[in-house]
Amino acid sequence: MTMVLAAYGELADDQTHQLRQHLDGCPACAEELEQLLALKTLAEANPVEEPDANLMARSRLRLEETLDRLPPKRWYDRAAEWLTRTASGLQAAPVAASLLLLAGAGAGSLVGYQFAVRHQANLAMVREGVGSAENAKPASSANGFAADGNVASISQIVQLPHSRVVEVSYSSLEPRRARGSLEDPQIRQLLMMAAQDAPNAAVRNNSVALLAAECRSGRGCAGTDASGGNLREALMIALRYDRSAAVREKALEGLQLYVSDDVEVRDALLEALMNDPDAQIRSEAITMLAPVDADSSVRQVLSTVATQDNNAHIRDASRLVLQRVSEIQ
Repeated sequence: MTMVLAAYGELADDQTHQLRQHLDGCPACAEELEQLLALKTLAEANPVEEPDANLMARSRLRLEETLDRLPPKRWYDRAAEWLTRTASGLQAAPVAASLLLLAGAGAGSLVGYQFAVRHQANLAMVREGVGSAENAKPASSANGFAADGNVASISQIVQLPHSRVVEVSYSSLEPRRARGSLEDPQIRQLLMMAAQDAPNAAVRNNSVALLAAECRSGRGCAGTDASGGNLREALMIALRYDRSAAVREKALEGLQLYVSDDVEVRDALLEALMNDPDAQIRSEAITMLAPVDADSSVRQVLSTVATQDNNAHIRDASRLVLQRVSEIQ
């Protein structure tokens, strides 16, 4: 520890004097100090690059949103975690292990009883919901989504023929179904959740297609209000991170009207042009970015793609856009 403090100049004066006297008679310690100084010089010559501030902010927001969607842990979940952490210490404590086993059996019986009671209550709620679903009420009141908001997963999205009414099947403690217009805030919230979290690619594809159609028509996706921004954000997340190329392509099409006015949308398209593995999506991104080719960041990315992309068609398309920019200038 003394060597490290000395290498960074943090050692007190009296201790520094004592260390120098010691180093005069100890070649091994002197060599160790020289190695520390060399390592410090090497570290200063190669500083750690800080991540982009915008990337950190977006990642932090996505992390907070994901954590907010996690259901709160119940007391028996926390008890199970505590038992897991302390299990290693019980190997040398058979008496405590026996007591813990008895406590676990009692807790299991109590949890089973609570689950049975809650299950019966949920069945009663479902029966009431089925009876009231016959009435054509809005999604926010007919299916109880606004009351609890605890959506675990979304299994199906169906748009009724020749209408703007959407039916969303989702699971909370029990499978449920919501029906309402695409303008309904609760329906939109379910669609945005499905676009980001649904494990089924077909469900994500349907939800992104509906959101993209709303944005292409300019309904609820334009402007700077929270609703429109949320729809665009959902499409940008799908464009960046969805595993399905079909889903990413639909998200890209839904953002077309907002490339000129929304810098975040433009950045999402530039990321797709640089990183998306699907050549069709990269080609469509070039076409959508062409009207804003005066942007220096767009020209910079196009220059990089024109020389480094592994697809000849993509390289040629980037060169054509850059050539048109140079002719205009």
